[in-house]
Amino acid sequence: MQKPKISKELEKRVIDTIRTLSMDAVQEANSGHPGTPMAMAPVTFTLYNRLMKFNPKNPTWMNRDRFILSAGHASMLLYATLHVTGYEVSLDEIKSFRQLHSATPGHPEYGHTPGVETTTGPLGQGLATSVGFAIAQKWLAERYNKPGFNLIDYHIYSLAGDGCMMEGISYEAASLAGHLGLNNLVWIYDSNNITIEGSTSLAFSENVARRFEAQGWNVLAVDDANDTEKLHQTLTKARNATDAPTLVIVKSHIAFGAPNKQDTHGAHGAPLGDEEIRETKKFYGWDPDKKFFVPNDVSQHALDIANRGLKQNAEWDELFAAYQKEYPQLASELIMIQNNELPEGWDAGLPVFEAGTKMSGRVASSKVLNILAGNIPFMMGGSADLSPSTLTDIKTESSFERNNPGGRNMHFGIREHAMGAIANGMALSGLRTYASTFLVFSDYMRGSIRLSALMKLPVTYVFTHDSIGVGEDGPTHQPIEQVASLRAIPNLEVIRPADANEVAVLWKHIAAQKQNPVALILSRQDLPVIDRDVYASANEALKGAYVLMDSSQNPDIILMATGSEIQLALQAAEKLKDRNIQVRVVSMPSWELFDRQDEAYRRSVLPHHVKARIAIEAGAHMGWHKYVGLDGAVIGMQSFGASGKLPQLLSAFGFTADNITETAQSLLNIEKLKTNSNEPKH
Repeated sequence: MQKPKISKELEKRVIDTIRTLSMDAVQEANSGHPGTPMAMAPVTFTLYNRLMKFNPKNPTWMNRDRFILSAGHASMLLYATLHVTGYEVSLDEIKSFRQLHSATPGHPEYGHTPGVETTTGPLGQGLATSVGFAIAQKWLAERYNKPGFNLIDYHIYSLAGDGCMMEGISYEAASLAGHLGLNNLVWIYDSNNITIEGSTSLAFSENVARRFEAQGWNVLAVDDANDTEKLHQTLTKARNATDAPTLVIVKSHIAFGAPNKQDTHGAHGAPLGDEEIRETKKFYGWDPDKKFFVPNDVSQHALDIANRGLKQNAEWDELFAAYQKEYPQLASELIMIQNNELPEGWDAGLPVFEAGTKMSGRVASSKVLNILAGNIPFMMGGSADLSPSTLTDIKTESSFERNNPGGRNMHFGIREHAMGAIANGMALSGLRTYASTFLVFSDYMRGSIRLSALMKLPVTYVFTHDSIGVGEDGPTHQPIEQVASLRAIPNLEVIRPADANEVAVLWKHIAAQKQNPVALILSRQDLPVIDRDVYASANEALKGAYVLMDSSQNPDIILMATGSEIQLALQAAEKLKDRNIQVRVVSMPSWELFDRQDEAYRRSVLPHHVKARIAIEAGAHMGWHKYVGLDGAVIGMQSFGASGKLPQLLSAFGFTADNITETAQSLLNIEKLKTNSNEPKH
């Protein structure tokens, strides 16, 4: 990109505007992190002014360069940079930094502020997510670019600090990025040797450059963050890399210019104080009495930047219009990706599984997934080295690799935490994305799942080996608390189907999602396919819970269950009917979907007058009393599992039709005693 004409004096004013707005906003909020914005303002200025293509008036332009602030605590650096480059981040919003309902929250939030590409804050997440952006760009370019139509050629930049470099997720993501040779990716490392506790020497002494070289990265250095010419030259070289991603190590001074706080941890996460700000502004040549001051020529420069972006966007639109005529089908796909839509007929050919057969949840999921992937050309995902077990390969597609960026099967390696964040980056780029591992390892990626939910991204997490049904692998691999833990995350739909047809129906629901991630919980062991001529239709599963079987319109007891435990509930229901007890069995694959139904439907499934209720799930009890009531019972896990054969484990931990039957009888006897005690005495 041609360097725009701008004097050194104006360049300094723009940089110092970023710095002073950041200081003033943190001081006004009496909360925040001023040090990094003061140090790194020259870096973001150089990126946005000299290297990046973007349109502030159209922040979602498909071919824009992406900037991700992995050091999300330094959010004012981003907000101030967006303000001085023409984005709709007003001075009033900057004055409202960290205040309720402002567009400038304490950490950058996707969908909340124009120009924010992803939610960051937990250190290292931004770096790992940027790898997902880079993978998506490679895939999009491979599929859609044609001779004379270089539609997709954007780059991804991420700014990180010492803390990001210490986090394990960064190691995982860097390793994969280097392996894949993602030369469209540039990480900028703000090396200032300061963390909250003090000097990084307290806990961090590795040679970061050598580490990244060992992971297959190019490594460049800038000795002074204030040297914008060196920054420009180095970042241009990084942008032009042809063989690998690039790490640019930039030496900086935290709280640059602050007479008493520069290079101290006191400037990391606290306001500088009014007097320190005055003295710092004097150092910059700024009027110390002016707050939130933006010089006129800086405002005019923002308009110039915006006009440049409009021109770049318009030129791309012209190219795309010509592309539409030449490649209408591919152009249509790109529009769908941009608009978060699916192709016509995306759900054609979904299977109906035959009653009386047996099939594990993971096998049924594989069959459905492959049909969906065949209908949705931009569906892409993989597993953390477990696809032979989770069965998440797209069988007709190749693997995404350094020399094959058009493959749709991702091999994330044994990197669960990074896998989740990378999937987020792919979803933020418009791809329909899934990631898979064993349910017990969902704990390893929880931070990434949480950000999926916070951003309401339609990422599908396929978790198999869902219970003590894992068997001989024992308690280290048997998930107990994971389902309950996942249910605690807002915006995350947790779905545990009871048979293959529930899997098919619910996968269709998942694929249609335009927002919110889903945790699809699947069995390793075979499950009988329920006879839907005898029991309720699997389509009812879309309501989250439904009456699968009812021996009476006025049942004595309700048995509710998820997943493999539905079979036990049905077996127990037959035993109870032999005792002349009227039973309702409720399949409850998703609490979230059920809670979304209106009250009338929820009461029809779980009528208030039926007090005797039992929930059966091979996991923690937590949360079930919302549905069974204080007087109900939960047959679940109250300890870790054990290594052994599945039938032995089920018996040992109480997952038998006999135990459910006896528990039900006990509940009914208690209810009968209560009723009798309330009868008038004669």
